[in-house]
Amino acid sequence: MRMNLHPRQRQRGMALITSILLLIVLTIMALSMMRSYGIEERIAGNTREKQRAFNAAVSAQQYAEYWLTSGANTTSVTCTGVVPASTGQVCNTAPTNLSALPWGAGVTYSSFTVSQGGSTVANTVSSTSPGVGTYALAPVFYITDLGGPPAGGSGELYQIDAVGYGGSASTVAIVESTFVVSLTGGGSGSPPQDPSQP
Repeated sequence: MRMNLHPRQRQRGMALITSILLLIVLTIMALSMMRSYGIEERIAGNTREKQRAFNAAVSAQQYAEYWLTSGANTTSVTCTGVVPASTGQVCNTAPTNLSALPWGAGVTYSSFTVSQGGSTVANTVSSTSPGVGTYALAPVFYITDLGGPPAGGSGELYQIDAVGYGGSASTVAIVESTFVVSLTGGGSGSPPQDPSQP
C-alpha cells in the first residue's frame, strides 16, 4: 500500500512562503521606524541650532543697546564695512538687504558668553571645525540712527538689527528692535522679535 505525501509537502511549502512574507513585513516596519527616528533626531538638532543662532543675535542686539547707552561715540556715519565691537559705529542709512549674508556693514560682536552649570563660558567662533559651543560666524549688529525725538518724547531713536549664526553658516537668525536713548543716557527698547515666529 502506497501513501500519498503530496498534501504535506504542499503545506510545508506554504509555511515557508508565509514565514518569508512575515519576515519581509517586519523588516519594512523596522526600517520605517529607524528612518522616522533619524528624521526626528535631525528636527531636534535643527531646532537646537536655530535657538543658538537666535540667542547669539539677541546677545549682539543687547550689546548694541548697552553700547548706545554707555555714552560711546554715537555720531552717524556712512557705514561701508564691518568694524570690531571696540570701535562701533552708528549708520545714517538703513541696511539695504538684511537677507544678503554675510552683511557688508555693521559691527562684529565676537566676545559673547553664556552661563553653563553656574559658570560663565566663552563661546568660540570656528568656521573650520564646528562643534558643541562653537559658532560658524560671530554675530554682527547694525545700528541705524532714525532721528528723534520720537513723537511726544525726547531723546534719539535708533533701529538695531542683529544677525547670529549657529554651528553652520546656513543656520541664521536676524532680530530687530527700535531703541530710544534719552538725553539723560538711559534707554528703552522693544523686545527682540524672531521674524520666523508669528
